[in-house]
Amino acid sequence: MTIRFVLENVKRPALDYPLLKKVINRIVSDFKFVATDITFIFCDDNYLLDLNVRFLAHNYFTDILTFNYNIDKNLSGDIFISIDRVHDNAKSFNCTFDEEICRVIFHGILHLAGLDDHDEMDIIRMREMEDKYLAIYRELV
Repeated sequence: MTIRFVLENVKRPALDYPLLKKVINRIVSDFKFVATDITFIFCDDNYLLDLNVRFLAHNYFTDILTFNYNIDKNLSGDIFISIDRVHDNAKSFNCTFDEEICRVIFHGILHLAGLDDHDEMDIIRMREMEDKYLAIYRELV
């Protein structure tokens, strides 16, 4: 399994990457997948906006875009995360940048594992799972 963290137009966030990988592996295992190739691309708002317009025809900023390449139970994908949005969201949600970026990272993996956030029930389930894995992350720190 390969988990990569790539940078596009931003500085590398100071995170505990081995610990993040441990929790990512836990999510993958809990959802009965085998992780094959996962790439997180940290970028700025403009980079992610361009992707959002080109691939989804959405002309607005977002914190994350997930491109799913799964085949059967082999989990694979590219997860683009706007560091700008994560900073703004952390302020809006009254939490630290580290907490918010971990939530967004786990959110992307949960998308690859099959969770959506299109309706109210999906959003509730997604938040519950994000909270669960954030708690696991905090316990390991």
